[in-house]
Formats: sequence, C-alpha cells, structure tokens
Amino acid sequence: MTNASVREFKMPDVGEGLTEAEILKWYVQPGDTVTDGQVVCEVETAKAAVELPIPYDGVVRSLHFPEGTTVDVGTSIIAVEVAGGAAPAQEAAPAAPAPAAEPEQPAEQPAARQPVLVGYGVATSSTRRRPRKQAQDPAARQAASAVQSELNGHGAAPAAPAAPPAAPAAPAAPAAPAQRPLAKPPVRKLAKDLGVDLATVTPTGPDGVVTREDVHAAVAAAQAPQQTAPAAQPAAPAVPAPADLPAAPASYDSGRETRIPVKGVRKATAAAMVGSAFTAPHVTEFVTVDVTRTMKLVEELKQDKEFAGLRVNPLLLIAKALLVAIRRNPDINASWDEAAQEIVVKHYVNLGIAAATPRGLIVPNIKDAHAKTLPELAASLGELVSTAREGKTSPSAMQGGTVTITNVGVFGVDTGTPILNPGESAILAVGAIKPQPWVHKGKVKPRQVTTLALSFDHRLVDGELGSKVLADVAAILEQPKRLITWA
Repeated sequence: MTNASVREFKMPDVGEGLTEAEILKWYVQPGDTVTDGQVVCEVETAKAAVELPIPYDGVVRSLHFPEGTTVDVGTSIIAVEVAGGAAPAQEAAPAAPAPAAEPEQPAEQPAARQPVLVGYGVATSSTRRRPRKQAQDPAARQAASAVQSELNGHGAAPAAPAAPPAAPAAPAAPAAPAQRPLAKPPVRKLAKDLGVDLATVTPTGPDGVVTREDVHAAVAAAQAPQQTAPAAQPAAPAVPAPADLPAAPASYDSGRETRIPVKGVRKATAAAMVGSAFTAPHVTEFVTVDVTRTMKLVEELKQDKEFAGLRVNPLLLIAKALLVAIRRNPDINASWDEAAQEIVVKHYVNLGIAAATPRGLIVPNIKDAHAKTLPELAASLGELVSTAREGKTSPSAMQGGTVTITNVGVFGVDTGTPILNPGESAILAVGAIKPQPWVHKGKVKPRQVTTLALSFDHRLVDGELGSKVLADVAAILEQPKRLITWA
C-alpha cells in the first residue's frame, strides 16, 4: 500500500515528570516537509527551553496549537502526513476509537512506542483510558460490553456498562467505573486549589477528560449567581473559548493594572522558593571582608597564558574559595532526607550558580566542581553563563546541585539573605565589591571591600559549622595564597 496516513506527534515529557510545556516557537508550517530528527518547535517547561525533534518523515498537515499556548504532556501538537505502509497503520492503531481494535493493543503498543526521544511513553496512559470511552456512548454500550470483558479479563469491565444506564446522558458517566473523573494532574491540582469537585464539572476534553477551561467554567458558573461583577471579572481571562487560546498566555492591561500570567521557569521558581522557605529553617550570617589582594590576583590571572580565552573574574576565585572551605568542613555539603529521617553527606560538590535570564532565575550547576583545577573551573563557569544567557540550559544541568553561589553584587547590591535552592544545605550571596575606607596595617586606606552572606539549613548545619565555612571563605579572599596552603 502507498496510501498516506497521518501521525500525531504528542507533547513529550522533556523534563522528568513535568506535566506541561509552553510552545515558544514553531520552526515549521503546514505544507513543509520534515525528516526524522528534524527540530519542529521549541518549548519551555518549568525547568528550561527545549527543542523538540520529530521522530518520522513526512509533510506537516496541521499545527494544533499556536505559539504561546501551554499544552499538557501527552497532547497532540502537530499532525504529519507520512507515506503509508504497515508501520503507519500500526502507529495509527492507538488512536482508533473502535472497540474491535482495542484487544490487539497490548501486543503491538510497546513496539510502536519505542522512539529514543525522551518521554514518548506518555501516550500509553491516554491509550489505556480508551475502554472507558465506550461507556459514554449509549448506542455502542451493548456491543462494547462483550469486548470490554474480553479485553480486561478480570471481570472489572463488565461492571462499567452496568453503572451508567441509570444516567446515560450524564457528562460524568465516564468516571463512574473508576469512581473518579478523568483529568490530568495539573487540572486536578487546579481544581483542588480552587475548591472545585471534579465530579461536578462537565468535561469537554477528548474521551471525557476534564480540562482547565472546564474547571474555570465551573468556578465562573458558581460565582455568577452569587453576585458582583468584580468577582467574575478575574475569572474571565482564565476561561477562554478554544478559539481564544492564543491570547491566554499574554499579559493584559486594564489601564491601572497589568496582569502577567505566571508560568514556565518563573512559576517553578516561585513554587520551589516557597517550599524551601517554609520547609528548611534558614539561618543567615554575614561577614565584610577586604578583597583587595583577590582583585589583584584576578588581574594577574587574566594575563596568564593558562587562562587564555577563559573568563576570569572575582566569581571564579570566590567559587574556588567556597570549594576549599567545603573541603575543610565537609559536613556542610549535605542534604536532608525527610522520608528516611537521615542526613546525607555528599562526597562531591555540584556547585550551583544562580543566573538571571530573560525567562527568570535558574540555577544550573557545575558537576563535580570539587575535582576541577582553576582553569577547568573557569571554563565551566564561562560555559554555564553563556548557555544560560542563550536560554539553552538543559534540565539535567539544573538538577543535583549541593551548594549554590548567587552574585547580587552585579546589580550594585551590598548583600542579601538568600533562600536555599531546594534540597541543598547552603547558599552564598556575594555583594558588590567597591572601594571603602578600611584599616590596613594600622592606617585607614581605601580598599576593595565586599560583604558575604551565607544562608544554611539549620537542621543540617549548626551555627558553629556555618560560621567556620563563612570565615574560611572570607579568609581565603582576604589572603588568596591560602588557596595553596589550605588546598
């Protein structure tokens, strides 16, 4: 057969369990030819911007969502027409609603969902729900019951058709067999946050799935009779009709206020900071230090041929000073395991560097920073910063950090009380380095001075340990030769 068939490319889980992603940019349009491995769009998850390659050859038939739309993982985002053969027919099988095709799925589905690209397995969950769809079709209920019995084998399915006849037209009928409405995790969380019972929501999504719009519609319907247009007004932008989806992610201005939807990296950062601030008991200590000698060393290193082409700045020596302080006080490099009620001391340092990007604050980390020489550390820092500025930081680069440095001095700020990156034990804030009057060798002289602030988790780190680490960092920056004597 040479007939063409259409394959639906679904939003993959590109970030280890993330449930949604925003389409930032389409690189193809309907009618374009695509090849296996070609990048078709860029999406932003709660962790990073990621480019998505298509896993087959063909011609783009349609783009299901415009740029700026947030799409749930597992939702089809693009349709591609491919030259037909046996393979396309098998690929199309999971999408076929006919009951007769269902019994063959368990044998063929695993082979059809083996692409190497991360996250394609999400299609399995949506296919597993197909049998429930038959319950909401009164005309096919009798014919489907026999097939359902044969498919499930254990006798649970026959009970499904028996329950709905009492209310064949009820929208919630598909949820009856499982005693639970169909909805994806983000929608369930939204309903919980808004106090909405999903069993009372009319589903409009495919296969009777409750969508975000359904939840917001239920809220709006409940608020409308209770009165006041002001109460209904905030909900209006959040309840767009399907045709209005492109406008949903955009900011909107009422004249006196501008509302900006919280999503992507900023949304994840906000949730992480709230969780960290109210989980780990924070303690912050400060020290002001003369870093004149460190600044002179920075200038000397810039002229050293070993650092040719590398980024050399005060942050490099501050990072090295923190690594030496951790080597002298290894217990600070730990994490708290709440489930096991254990303190986990790490024998490696994945050094996080907080970076402000157009998409918000991210904290990529340098893996095994403790084992790097100073030139290697300089190269890693330069690569980390440039990648973050380009918005190309990968999710893996932001996972597994142990301690973090945040350089607020680049904004002219003297110091601050940083919040721990979730799962880490300490974070060092570096203030602006500027000339100040300082007592040096018995005389008041202008010296290069900065203030350091160390926040740490008081469950893991007591005042003595935290003070020792901060004092060691300050001592090294005051006398950088300690990088050699303490190494």
